[in-house]
Amino acid sequence: MKLLEAARVVRSKNAGPTTLTIDLMFNDEAGYRRALAAASLAPAAIAALYGLHEKQVEVIPYPPANAIKIVMDRRLVAGDPGDTDVYGAQQHGPLLAIEI
Repeated sequence: MKLLEAARVVRSKNAGPTTLTIDLMFNDEAGYRRALAAASLAPAAIAALYGLHEKQVEVIPYPPANAIKIVMDRRLVAGDPGDTDVYGAQQHGPLLAIEI
């Protein structure tokens, strides 16, 4: 199952100039539990997907909302030369096609 099939919301945004957050909100508890157990959403897998070190990624479950928050360092400070997404609003893209 693709992440996009189980999640009703997949979005990203800045959490300051050096940190990015990705919110995953699931249609139901079953999809949430499946995603939480998926190796593809482990910090090491996300770090590899984004070219980061595992210690730069934190996966935070929030059971009351069937949601997962992913917090990671940005590779560039928001607004620096070479930054193509100043607001961090398009950084969730690589996660859309992953299998959970």
